[in-house]
Amino acid sequence: MSAARLPSSQHQSVRGETKMKIGILGVGHIGKTLSQRLSAAGHDVKVANSRGPETIEADVLALGGRAVVAAEAVLDVDVVVLSIPMNGLPRIAPLIAGLPADTAVIDTSNYYPARDNRIESIDAGQVESLWVVEQLGRPVAKAWNSIGSASLAKKGKPAGSPDRIALPVAAERESDRQSTMTLVEDTGFDAFDAGTLAESWRQQPGAPCYCTDLSREEMPAALATADATRSPQRRDLAVAAILERVGDAKTNPDADYSVRLSRALYM
Repeated sequence: MSAARLPSSQHQSVRGETKMKIGILGVGHIGKTLSQRLSAAGHDVKVANSRGPETIEADVLALGGRAVVAAEAVLDVDVVVLSIPMNGLPRIAPLIAGLPADTAVIDTSNYYPARDNRIESIDAGQVESLWVVEQLGRPVAKAWNSIGSASLAKKGKPAGSPDRIALPVAAERESDRQSTMTLVEDTGFDAFDAGTLAESWRQQPGAPCYCTDLSREEMPAALATADATRSPQRRDLAVAAILERVGDAKTNPDADYSVRLSRALYM
């Protein structure tokens, strides 16, 4: 199902739709695009990184986002989006601890052992999102983790467009789910209700819906056929293939190659 735009006392109406105050922590490949897309959709967006607002490039802010320090990014907002590597999440836990209970926190991270160092509990089978909940001490929603950065930047389409890509959204609280699904729609993708965080392993790296740019109609089968045992193995195969192709751990492959590789290995 797609996002429902529900009224909220915290949100203001802009052009007949829902405007939210959003803080984004992290302005890498994903955070940059989210800043641009959510600002363009009419939301009030603040962005921060670990190095200070003066280091945030102009294109991140081109459509209306404001660069601030991290403490300001999470102040007086409806939604906080975490767009940092998984191993950085424990460091920002104190910032998140001060948020009001009804603030939605959306996690976009994925576990990659070569980048994040080994997390024993996840290697043993703990769902990534549940590990994040433990680190932050509060509920989160999971979204935008299942799409490659190039596809996120280039493949968004207006609602109702043919072949619009669907993105799974997992959450525990219904308010978090609805806010997150609304924002996913506003970034140009069909929001698909993927259930609880306990089931969010079905959208982790190596799963059939991960970076395969599926439609809403294709998403149910992809989630249903996910294999928790095989997904980490497939994830690591993809990393090896990408490293062989691009030669380093920082350069992302182009969208077409990434999708072809992911479909070949994960589906």
